[in-house]
Amino acid sequence: MKIKEIVVVEGKDDTIAIQRAVNADTIETNGSAVNRETIEKIKLAQKIRGVIVFTDPDMPGERIRKIIAQHVQNCKHAFITKNKARPKNGKGIGVEHASDTDIREALKDAQIMEVEAEEQITKEDLMNAGLIGGDRAKPRREKLGEKLKIGYTNGKQLYKRLLMFQITKEQFYHALEEVLQEEME
Repeated sequence: MKIKEIVVVEGKDDTIAIQRAVNADTIETNGSAVNRETIEKIKLAQKIRGVIVFTDPDMPGERIRKIIAQHVQNCKHAFITKNKARPKNGKGIGVEHASDTDIREALKDAQIMEVEAEEQITKEDLMNAGLIGGDRAKPRREKLGEKLKIGYTNGKQLYKRLLMFQITKEQFYHALEEVLQEEME
């Protein structure tokens, strides 16, 4: 599988994992302190071939994603769940631990995050769905993020990400219905 866009990852191990799974070029941010030179490289890559941001499903990965989204318009974003990013020994978390299949799937499902989106889903919708507060909220958000292919978030981030990806109420409730159905099984 050949990827036209350049994939932005955190480090060398991520590059090795991406290139093991697909034929792609990468730009490494070398951690969460994304410098001006790296941003300029990403801007150039976006202009010429397009960019897919594929960072770890943790706080530093989210920080990198936000920095890039602020400076580089219309990047695609690929997400992987924490479960799929854990090594067999359970220590650490990262794209480099994901299987080739999971990496290919995440890259195939990459989407553009729209920063200016109309509000379609309300915070009240999230509360009513049991996605904020309560002992089932975290696993529900995890499953919902997986179904909508927007990655895992805390409650506050979920609201912002739903807006950024312009998830409609119909898409939201369809995915939520699947999550709730799986809970009953």
